[in-house]
Amino acid sequence: MLGMQHRDLDSLRQRIAALESGPVLAGVPISPERALHPSPLLPLPPGAVSEVFADQHRDAGAALGFALGLARGLVTARRQAILVLQLADEAQETGVIYGHGLAHFGLMPDAVVLARPKTIMELLWAMEEAIACRAVAAVVADLGKLHKALDFTASRRLSLRTAGAGSSAFLLRYLRGREASAARFRWRLTPARSGPVPFDPRAPGPPRWRASLEKGRLAPDRPVSADGEDYLLEWTANGFVLADARPQGDAGNRQPALPRPRPAALGDRLSQTG
Repeated sequence: MLGMQHRDLDSLRQRIAALESGPVLAGVPISPERALHPSPLLPLPPGAVSEVFADQHRDAGAALGFALGLARGLVTARRQAILVLQLADEAQETGVIYGHGLAHFGLMPDAVVLARPKTIMELLWAMEEAIACRAVAAVVADLGKLHKALDFTASRRLSLRTAGAGSSAFLLRYLRGREASAARFRWRLTPARSGPVPFDPRAPGPPRWRASLEKGRLAPDRPVSADGEDYLLEWTANGFVLADARPQGDAGNRQPALPRPRPAALGDRLSQTG
């Protein structure tokens, strides 16, 4: 009897561990109304430098998540590592990545290497060395402010290194300023309101991004606005997809909140609060 209890306890522990390590909504069916179209961003061409701009520092998490999502599409059986670089004195402002969050979105934490150099010159050196490594799929540099050392010449060196090695680099920048750069792609990113979910229309759905490709082309057949190619992207188990651009505030999707709290009535029709 005692042996059976131990086996049941071990089985329960294994099930709990599986739930904690897997996606929270794994196995939840997706209704046909939320079927999305494949995104042209998968896969992003390897061997290129991409800049990701966010207008405000408070969008640093969205910018880093977007870059890691693009980097995830570049991971192969041969190139499985992603290097994330932040300057030591800027990490407190922009924030750091969270291991369990990476696993939830399909990136294994043991494949992501986080380094915090002290100077911008050390960071650029680490980028070039990592790009040349055959096991690295992408290098993400999260830069909290403008640095004179990262000029056109430095971006040109990174572009030549990525083109020759086959790995990719992402430069995360903030504020509205733009500088001359040899990067192949330049994105302007803003977080977007998540869409509804099938099991609770009032609950937040998967994360979404509004991304404008200001430099470079991914889809020649896609209409181009003044800001470049515009994408409303949603994250799924398979990566980025084009999201439904219908208005998020549609009353058919979300139920209005109650105007005020309503105390529950007891069986004798007396208020629960007396």
